[in-house]
Amino acid sequence: MSITIEELNKLDKDTYQIIDIRDKEEVQKDEMPGAVYVPSDEIETSEKVDLSKKLIICCRIGKISIDVAERLREKGVDAVSLEGGYTAWLLDSIKRKEAESISRDVEQSIRKKFRKKIWRMFAKAINTYDLVKEGDKIAVCISGGKDSMLMAKLFQELKLHNKFEFEVKFLVMDPGYSPENRKVIEENARKLNIPITIYESDIFESVYNVEKSPCYLCARMRRGYLYKFAKDMGCNKIALGHHYDDVIETILMGMLYSGQVQTMMPKLHSTNYEGMELIRPLYLIREQDIKSWCRYNDLHFIQCACKFTDTCTTCNNEENRSKRVEIKELIKTLKQVNPYVEGNIFKSVENVSLEAIVAYKIDGVKHSFLETYDEE
Repeated sequence: MSITIEELNKLDKDTYQIIDIRDKEEVQKDEMPGAVYVPSDEIETSEKVDLSKKLIICCRIGKISIDVAERLREKGVDAVSLEGGYTAWLLDSIKRKEAESISRDVEQSIRKKFRKKIWRMFAKAINTYDLVKEGDKIAVCISGGKDSMLMAKLFQELKLHNKFEFEVKFLVMDPGYSPENRKVIEENARKLNIPITIYESDIFESVYNVEKSPCYLCARMRRGYLYKFAKDMGCNKIALGHHYDDVIETILMGMLYSGQVQTMMPKLHSTNYEGMELIRPLYLIREQDIKSWCRYNDLHFIQCACKFTDTCTTCNNEENRSKRVEIKELIKTLKQVNPYVEGNIFKSVENVSLEAIVAYKIDGVKHSFLETYDEE
């Protein structure tokens, strides 16, 4: 038995309780106001759950919640599944906002409350790494998540204040999103006054039957499509929404899982598309500050738009936690002992001493310290 978001909105709020059974990491990224987070197997025993009320069970898109609600009803609990789950709630939340006023408030928050931690860090990255030049035509690539949406608003702000002319195009490449996720992206762009251009592709279908590293292949293909679509739009650069935390996590991942010291660069020349560059303008912005910006403005974005992980079949499955999540937890633990550990990781790839390196690569060619050791 399910209940639609429209039916839920008509109920007296004192008569029901929304039970959020999404994965813990998802809940931490974006909480549902008024909902209670409880793992599905703890609902009947949790002190946070009021069994005297109707329980509205909510997962990501309303699949797992159907079985959970049915199990509870068999035990005499008044429980129903929220049709469409968190995504349905998210779409309803978006529709309740007025685009013009929201966009105005969001822009004001960037100029004032988050001026120091977001706007100045964005401007610092632009200047430090020379990311934007006169005459540039930049494709701001929007995935639908919090990072790329913030990046789009920052570029709009930069256009208002910059001293030289450049152009921006807001590009959404649809690799085969579910209709629900596609709608969320479109609605968020509408309410934030971001004029997006959507390009279709069939990448998700192309990697569906790939058994070995489908995520890696999907990422490579999406990057290639972005370059192609951006070039078709007359752009010479694509901007991606990777932030400071992505950078330090990448450094550690390379060391611990690949046995190499490297980083996510603030900009790169494309090797396959002549004259094209990739830039990362959020390079110096902390993820926590982006989350704070979202909460302050009551903004909610999709976390994972992958067609094959938004079906709730992987909810609460510990085996599916990514290496990046493991690295996040490691950094969090290290920070308890050394509060400067994040900054030190970031600076480590800026302070490399070749005199103290056993071997290194230049243009793919490996060099050893022994090559010059006896010359001293």
